[in-house]
Amino acid sequence: MSKTGNMKTNDTDYVTRTFTIEGIDQLLLFGQNDLFLHIIEASTNSKIVARGDKILVEGTPKAVENVFRLLGDMVTRIKQGDYITEQYLTYAIAMVKENGFGPADSISTRSLLTSSLKKDIKPKTIGQSRYVEAVEKNDISFVIGPAGTGKTYLAVAMAVAHLKTDKVQRIVFTRPAVEAGESLGFLPGDIRAKVDPYLRPIYDALYDMLQPDKIRKLLEVGVIEVAPLAFMRGRTLNDAFVVLDEAQNTTNAQMKMFLTRIGEKSKAVITGDITQIDLEDKRKSGLIIVQKILKKVEGIKFVYLTDKDVIRHRLVQSIINAYEAYENRRNK
Repeated sequence: MSKTGNMKTNDTDYVTRTFTIEGIDQLLLFGQNDLFLHIIEASTNSKIVARGDKILVEGTPKAVENVFRLLGDMVTRIKQGDYITEQYLTYAIAMVKENGFGPADSISTRSLLTSSLKKDIKPKTIGQSRYVEAVEKNDISFVIGPAGTGKTYLAVAMAVAHLKTDKVQRIVFTRPAVEAGESLGFLPGDIRAKVDPYLRPIYDALYDMLQPDKIRKLLEVGVIEVAPLAFMRGRTLNDAFVVLDEAQNTTNAQMKMFLTRIGEKSKAVITGDITQIDLEDKRKSGLIIVQKILKKVEGIKFVYLTDKDVIRHRLVQSIINAYEAYENRRNK
């Protein structure tokens, strides 16, 4: 990388610098029809012109510095063997603006699992990398964060990965069957028909990772179990990867009941979003109370994801921020 142009210290003045590409496929760095460069331009209020292996960057010193940091981060990510996506670039832009550095060196490139569509499943944000690391190092991990941060999806991926590598002998997925106390009686149909709609997100993730016939066989023989939380009472779950999803809708008693089901050679992941509690008294959420009780217990880890870790459609992050702003205004 080399620097050229008029270097001034006043942020109202414009400077020009040249970023030199070395040993990188330009299409991977620029995107189709230079899409990535256009996104960076718009987000940093700079002007970017690509000429062969040179990228000319013009703007205020701060804007140009941010562009250089972004381009450097993207080069690092490509050299790590990963592809740049719009999603990754949007995240990197936010990180550079907030912290002054990109996320490439802080996100694991190790694939957790190859999906049924032959796609590598791996962490996509720094928060998700911390999540995966916490699960690997601890027997019980709590992951708390807003919608779209991959809490459930990564939990399912890690569970399947543990099963495939014989680290556990079975997987148990559970969640509160209905939002305010698992009152299933009023729903039509047998027990499967009653609870399946509430467990659908887990099935959706499973079908992303395993072939349908494989899932059916594993469900039939009990190697994979998907059940409402009420069905966990009185059991001991040995040699299992256990996931409690939507934990914000458990009561304190339900949370204690679940945690005391964990047996030998087992690992548990508890996920939830404390901004979407459906209990009548939100203060009685087991996920809120458990943070005060178990925060300092060795072998238990709490990981907190934020809107920066949202990996769904780019508008999801904006929606979350808008709702948070609305709630803050209403509370004031």
